[in-house]
Amino acid sequence: MPGKLGVALTEACDKFANQEAICGGLDPLTYSGLAKRARRIADLLKAGGLAANEPVHVAVSNASLDVAAFLGVWQAGGVVVPLHRTTPAAAAAKIQAKTQARYLVDMRATASGAASELSEIDSAPPPFREQMRDAAFVIFTSGSTGSPKGVVVSHNAFHGKIEQIDRLLKFQAGDSTLLVLNITFSFGIWISLLTLLRGGKLVMLEKYEPALFLQTLIDRRIKRVGMVPTMMRVLFSQPQLAPLMDQLVHQDSLRQVLIGGESLGHSLASAIRQRFCGTQLIDIYGLTETSTCDFFSFPEDYARYPGCIGRPSPQVAFRIVDGDDTEVDGDDVGELQISSPYLMNGYLDEPELSAAAFSGPWFKTGDLARRVAGSVVEIMGRKKELISRGGNKVTPVEIEQLLCSHPAVAAAMAIGLPDAVLGERIHVLVVPRNGAAFEIKGMEQFLKDKLEKFKQPDVYYVREELPLGRTGKADRGQLKFMIESGQVTPIITI
Repeated sequence: MPGKLGVALTEACDKFANQEAICGGLDPLTYSGLAKRARRIADLLKAGGLAANEPVHVAVSNASLDVAAFLGVWQAGGVVVPLHRTTPAAAAAKIQAKTQARYLVDMRATASGAASELSEIDSAPPPFREQMRDAAFVIFTSGSTGSPKGVVVSHNAFHGKIEQIDRLLKFQAGDSTLLVLNITFSFGIWISLLTLLRGGKLVMLEKYEPALFLQTLIDRRIKRVGMVPTMMRVLFSQPQLAPLMDQLVHQDSLRQVLIGGESLGHSLASAIRQRFCGTQLIDIYGLTETSTCDFFSFPEDYARYPGCIGRPSPQVAFRIVDGDDTEVDGDDVGELQISSPYLMNGYLDEPELSAAAFSGPWFKTGDLARRVAGSVVEIMGRKKELISRGGNKVTPVEIEQLLCSHPAVAAAMAIGLPDAVLGERIHVLVVPRNGAAFEIKGMEQFLKDKLEKFKQPDVYYVREELPLGRTGKADRGQLKFMIESGQVTPIITI
């Protein structure tokens, strides 16, 4: 029996049968075509004896048939485990060892000569786990160190959160959405599903190429797009793209840019609003564990609360607590915790880790935050990313935002690395704007009156782009690895 997402998407396929559902790649699909391809996968899985709530790996490449595979797994009563087809074999094997999945769905397999889209990757059926009851997905987080965690998200939770998201964003039939986010990423998944549940058109690109991205926005007259901030930084770092951006702005068809997945920052937000002046920029904060989209920052709050993540979405409650799990006073900084009906079932087969992620009904985000006014919240950094320099606690975000306010800096990342004397020293990577020369002395003078001495960077690196993790987000863990392995060379050590 398919869960809520499977039922709802099947109903959408019936309702909008003759309309174009997904395009942009090799296999454009109408809604009836989407349903037909999904039924084939469901029939194959049922014939293979798939049990209710059994995990099924799906090889995805941001193509229309990936969505058909998701729906087919749900129609067969299974749980989707999305893995990008470029995932290294060793990493995929580790994930399979966790899920114990028997089947892999690869919608491109027959094009490569395979007899079927379904292949067996293990002969033994997995054990029933209670936390998999009503599960829609197991989404493996892109942790930069250690073993990946499988976040188990239920149909009720994800479908419920999508409905709340739509109360704010109001997707409509016929709306066109451009997808450049991976659908192994919860952000990419919900924006795809909500578009289709409302009878919209999903235009999918397999990867983010800035010129193609802009041309697609123009040619397809896209109404809405979801992005991570790094994608915007790349756009702004390539001046040759200015004519395409001008054409897009003049066409005035793009109504919403939904941005999330990492900190947006006030300077980048201001640059986006100025460049795309007729488009609504909406900053979104959320986690896979909470079914995403817990806070929204809309244009009406930009001027009053710059740099904030906005207000909680419907049915989401929050609190900010100190190290003793006691709510902080006023605008004091503490850990942001979230409670809602849409939280994860837990981390797959990790009961201790799952229990540690909660304080009663509250999910511990690990993000440091402060209440700015009423229900408006500002993120100050990651709890585990706090830099302890000489006994002083420093949030990387504060340093990064100031660096990015310098006219010669397009992007920046700060981390703490061990130091025998100070405990940790502050290392920063700077991406110059449009190839501008980066001058250390000038930056030191710029920061001198803006940052306390103990927050001043100790070591600088310069690179053309920030290091990215597997979901395309800027990744501090990757920077740490690059520094420790000698892949980047410091330009000054104070």
